Amino acid sequence: MTTQQQLQHLYWRAGFGPRPEDVANGLSPRKALRQLLRDSEKIELLDSPEMHYQEAFTSFVAVSPGAGTPQTTMTTTPDQTTTGAGIKQPGPVASLSARSAVRRGINQPPLLRRENMTAQQRKMQNDGIRQSFYAMNTGWMNRMATSPAQLREKMTFFWHGHFACRVRRPDAALHLNNTIRQLALGKFGDLLLAVSKEPAMLQFLNNQQNRKQRPNENFAREVMELFTMGRGNYTEKDVKEAARAFTGWGYNARGEFVFRENQHDDGPKTFLNRTGNFNGEQVLSIILEQPRTAEFIATKMYRFFVNDTPNSAHIQPLAQAFFKSGYDLSVLVEQMFSAGWFYEAANVGTRIKSPIELLAGIKRTMGLQLVNDRPLVVFQKALGQTLFEPPNVAGWPGGRNWIDSSSLLYRLQLPSVLLRNAEFNVALKEDENDIAPQVSKLDRTFRQQVKTTVKLAPVQAMLANTAPTQQAAKLSEFVLQAPIRPDNLALIQKAADTAPAEGRLRAMITSLLSLPEYQLM
Repeated sequence: MTTQQQLQHLYWRAGFGPRPEDVANGLSPRKALRQLLRDSEKIELLDSPEMHYQEAFTSFVAVSPGAGTPQTTMTTTPDQTTTGAGIKQPGPVASLSARSAVRRGINQPPLLRRENMTAQQRKMQNDGIRQSFYAMNTGWMNRMATSPAQLREKMTFFWHGHFACRVRRPDAALHLNNTIRQLALGKFGDLLLAVSKEPAMLQFLNNQQNRKQRPNENFAREVMELFTMGRGNYTEKDVKEAARAFTGWGYNARGEFVFRENQHDDGPKTFLNRTGNFNGEQVLSIILEQPRTAEFIATKMYRFFVNDTPNSAHIQPLAQAFFKSGYDLSVLVEQMFSAGWFYEAANVGTRIKSPIELLAGIKRTMGLQLVNDRPLVVFQKALGQTLFEPPNVAGWPGGRNWIDSSSLLYRLQLPSVLLRNAEFNVALKEDENDIAPQVSKLDRTFRQQVKTTVKLAPVQAMLANTAPTQQAAKLSEFVLQAPIRPDNLALIQKAADTAPAEGRLRAMITSLLSLPEYQLM
């Protein structure tokens, strides 16, 4: 494998794909990894005024976030127009003036109870919430494509599926996302505790209802099954005892974590063969004392970053070092991406890109920008993965589940839509978990031209010293992680030779991105 191939593999797995300049800089994979780690040391939280929903028909009172003093003042102005498929321009938009360069999120008063609202107010609330989620979604997509902190954003994306959470409140969802972003490369124990205390997660997994007299086991079960140890490493008695330890964990109307001592069961508990008057923090500490937890996390990261099929010979050393490091995620990531087996042929060009990786990769590699970002949400819904909307607490299944007859068709059409400003036509499926799930097929149909701009100069520079008859082959080595079939290469070269001179490069890129091989990384 050439150095360029190794670099491209690293940039796809540790980020959202290489840019031409990343390949041209001459770094070795080891130096490129160190650069990725350095670039991801800085934490830039996801935030913009449009991401903060406020009831347009209530007054706003600034409140203090859980970790500090009030950070914003906000006002709203209604301004909303429909663009198709239920995608609207921003509704009540918050104007925000920051008092701090780094924000963890904004707590807001509770939403009005829907039973106390008129039909028009309910519609306004649904529209406003949806627009905030769209702003969060497209803002993060653009961050994935442009941020120097590629590894931090990729790790945030990994944890976004691991700690899958779907809530109605945009402020709670954004706060959880930024908490994950801050701790994505730190100690797993810190991340686990912080996520476990997030109002979004406590609400999603019903721990707000977990009380001394009536324990709710949902949160405790998922913490062990999905977040830390996996099935088969605890008993039903452990679930019940852990649920007792988490009694009293909840959040207040301002969206802040609270411990309600009068609702906590402070009696003795036996959990994973340990006995004591355990609270929630102590239960999480006991879980982290289990080597199985390190193995579970290392295995899940291996499947996400390396190969869908776990290899115990690779994973066991990772897990042991991870455990000895005190669950240091930077240590785990560096060891994984530095291993010789990471660059073996079995692990290169063998993973199906998730819809998010596909979209962010095209944007990043080609410097692509949409005139209106809202179609990005439509693409995600059509392809089966929408940021902030996991299907359930287990997250997205991934792998071959990304491809079916309809999604593959949309995947292969996407390059022409994005690079040739073609029309995209899709009737989105009904989503029972959507903010407003019962909408007509007409309202779920998106049919319009998607206008974009593409930066072709870096690609032209990369091909500057390559003869026209060899450019398709040279470009395929950059665009594709899997080897191109000779017959496909011949077709792409022929299409390039017959295209107008000014459209030759765009024709080659579009054809390459439309190949089934481009679905792999």
